[in-house]
Amino acid sequence: MRLSLTEAETLVTAALSASGAGPEMASRTAAALVAAEAAGQAGHGLSRVAQYAAFLRNGRADGKATPRIINERGGAALIDAGHGLAYPALALAEQEAAWRARGHGIAFVGITNSHHSGAMGLPVRRLAEQGLVALAFTNSPAAMPVPGGRRPLMGTNPVAAAFPRRAAPPLVIDMALSEVARGKIMVAAKEGRAIPEGWALDAEGRPTTDAKAALSGAMLAMGGTKGALLALIVELLCCALTGAAFGFEADSFFQDEGNRPRLGQALLVIDPGALAGADGFAARIETLITAMQADEGVRLPGAKRDAQSARAGAEGIEIPDAVLAKIKALTTP
Repeated sequence: MRLSLTEAETLVTAALSASGAGPEMASRTAAALVAAEAAGQAGHGLSRVAQYAAFLRNGRADGKATPRIINERGGAALIDAGHGLAYPALALAEQEAAWRARGHGIAFVGITNSHHSGAMGLPVRRLAEQGLVALAFTNSPAAMPVPGGRRPLMGTNPVAAAFPRRAAPPLVIDMALSEVARGKIMVAAKEGRAIPEGWALDAEGRPTTDAKAALSGAMLAMGGTKGALLALIVELLCCALTGAAFGFEADSFFQDEGNRPRLGQALLVIDPGALAGADGFAARIETLITAMQADEGVRLPGAKRDAQSARAGAEGIEIPDAVLAKIKALTTP
């Protein structure tokens, strides 16, 4: 069934509210999930509604939590998400990072006691639309080993970055640090298909092409050791600086019961005016993009998502019947 973005947000808000989310948490979460779905990032879209509702109903997330600043100094601040869904805390982090970056040239805002944070390209894009350079990091429940290790200790630890442009949408880069999304392995396991070598290890730490064995083992980082080290950097930025839980301390999101994950997120935001200046920065960005596009076939990061979002805004989004039925069922407390 096809729904407009407004209709989809209203439906998801109702489902989350009925599951125990307060008004701001329900509306901000719904907006983020629908925006991800509209951009073609279905793994962070409406398929997450039932999962989030379960977290709220079984106590893994506090629907009444209100994020608050618990420490601050100049361009730095730490926000406690209060074990709620991440989106109200991310909204507060965006607000804090923007004004602190303008005042100090740069800002680092961390979030602790948080939850799954979805498509991290969304908050950095909004900051870039304000003329700021923004990077976002989050850790997640353990899925990958550290370099040389066998057991999962770190999450897939997505990184997103956005750079403003003069008269065009921001340049947005958004990626997890695993070789492949866990969802692809889950689909292969469900369909009984093998997976390529280099995607995962089994529970004994051996390379495997068996998707089911991979799900009980560990995913591998993109680029081998270099990707794993980058994931380690994200783990430390998001957890050591904020006091949040490391990936191995958070139970999987793909199990019915578990602990409150206490994950960490961080926004690093820079005002170009404090360095080369807004005009100088904009000129340099366009010089690089012009050089990139001189090669036929180059597609700018985020361009496909922008096109899909624009189309969804005009035409709405097609929601699979099974997903829609689950969401509708959740609107009853």
